[in-house]
Amino acid sequence: MREIQLREAKARLSAVVDAALRGEPAVITRHGKREAVVLSFKDWERLSQAPSFGRLLMAAPIAPDDLPARDQSPPRAADF
Repeated sequence: MREIQLREAKARLSAVVDAALRGEPAVITRHGKREAVVLSFKDWERLSQAPSFGRLLMAAPIAPDDLPARDQSPPRAADF
């Protein structure tokens, strides 16, 4: 992913957007610090719809009987 300065992005916004539409997102920097990313709307939609790990776990078709019993033995002493 290419990095461009904010000043350059403002001057060449149309080209930056065209590149994003071709699948070439750009990181916008300000004073050398990464501040934003320009990517296509299609890519943004795809990324924003990705479920979180927690939601994936909650949606898993697992019944309580599918999981092994929890080990109730006391923890081992650390060997330091």
